Amino acid sequence: MNDPQTAGHAPITLYTSAVCGYCVAAKNFLKSRGLEWNEVRIDLDAAERARMVERTGRTSVPQIFIGETHVGGYDDLVGLQREGRLEGLLAAG
Repeated sequence: MNDPQTAGHAPITLYTSAVCGYCVAAKNFLKSRGLEWNEVRIDLDAAERARMVERTGRTSVPQIFIGETHVGGYDDLVGLQREGRLEGLLAAG
């Protein structure tokens, strides 16, 4: 999923790696809601890993952004949905 701008919601960026179950879970969560995202594989690009750490202060994946808002990881994303705040964040971007 490479063009989140055309999906009618704020762009979603997922920093991921190949061997990350929570990354797969986050992508499945978004896919089940018909959302698109831009995936940045930090295991393939050291510069992107450094950028992720600079933006988040975290080294674990996934790290999820909706627009410029740092959501956090998979549990944080699901938490936003449970609290009813995900749609507003998607619409705000």
